[in-house]
Amino acid sequence: MKKTLLVAALVAGFAGAAQAETSVTLYGLLDSGIGYQQFKGTNAAGNSYKGTNTGILNGAQSSNRWGLKGAEDLGQGLKAVFVLESGFNINDGTSGQSNRLFGRQATVGLASDAWGQLDFGRQTNIASKYFSGVATPFGNDFSQAQTGAAFSSAASLRYDNMVMYQTPNFSGFQFGVGYSFNANGPQQFKVSGDNEPNTRAWTTGLRYGNGPIAAALTYDQFKSPEGAGANDGVSVKSWNLGASYDFEIVKVHAGFGQTRNGWFGDVSSLKIVDDTGAQLGNNALQANDGLKVNSYALGLSAPVGANGKVLAGWTMADPRSNGVRNGTTELSKQQTYSLAYTYALSKRTNVYALGSYAKHVAFRDDLKSTFVGAGVRHQF
Repeated sequence: MKKTLLVAALVAGFAGAAQAETSVTLYGLLDSGIGYQQFKGTNAAGNSYKGTNTGILNGAQSSNRWGLKGAEDLGQGLKAVFVLESGFNINDGTSGQSNRLFGRQATVGLASDAWGQLDFGRQTNIASKYFSGVATPFGNDFSQAQTGAAFSSAASLRYDNMVMYQTPNFSGFQFGVGYSFNANGPQQFKVSGDNEPNTRAWTTGLRYGNGPIAAALTYDQFKSPEGAGANDGVSVKSWNLGASYDFEIVKVHAGFGQTRNGWFGDVSSLKIVDDTGAQLGNNALQANDGLKVNSYALGLSAPVGANGKVLAGWTMADPRSNGVRNGTTELSKQQTYSLAYTYALSKRTNVYALGSYAKHVAFRDDLKSTFVGAGVRHQF
């Protein structure tokens, strides 16, 4: 009997030690409400068309997600870490990110307070991590108001097959760099004598945050696969610079960037269709040799009472040359004006309202989008 009790005590002790050294967390975010969207445009024949959609929102403030993250203490300040994060549509339960099981993130790596973190797998690029939340108050959230609507490499862009290293925070400074062996889809074999079938991509950046000041400088580049036609083997490049300053009564944001020879993320963060039913703004990593787009952002946020906040912003993506659509060389400046309000009911639950107007959506001369919505967001 005594031996049985001793074994049970030892097992319990080892289990407690293992639990202390290893942790796994289930987390997620649920966001839904009621919204209305309208778009108007003119087709190639000069005829006007219009579309409206009223109903349940699927993550107007933040995309719906659930995930698992964990860490194991390996000793001497070193940890093994992983993240598995899945996006989904709360209205019908379907998976997001092209039906990937863990489309938002799937990484494993090593982390140390002394030398930083190294991750392998599918993950967001540096611009989406460092720049988006500095250049505008909306960051990667709030539907068409988000930073990525005008800054293509910061549109919650994710690369497959990526290795990424990020330094620790040194007095407010942090540096990151990543390389993807194929940015979208499985890695392909390169057979002798054939063209390179993979889309190789780089992402890097530096950010600073200390007190009221935040700033970020990022750079992304990908090369389109060879043998893809007129734009095969083209290097598409994008750099962004943003900063914010918190005056306590109001926080001011600004950003500028340039994208050359193509586009990284979705041109429109909303799912808009043209008069033929074709969806616009859903083609990431598109090469267009000679295309130049300058991007701009201004915004502010201000607290309202103890739990409320107002956010306002303007973004513009300005095609400067060689913009080709429907056989023409005319592309228009996409501009978005947005206003939002959030109110925290608790640390994990808030309600929100959003209004946003965009013109020349997807660089189309007469295409306009109006979006209004209100909802509730809960984190667990």
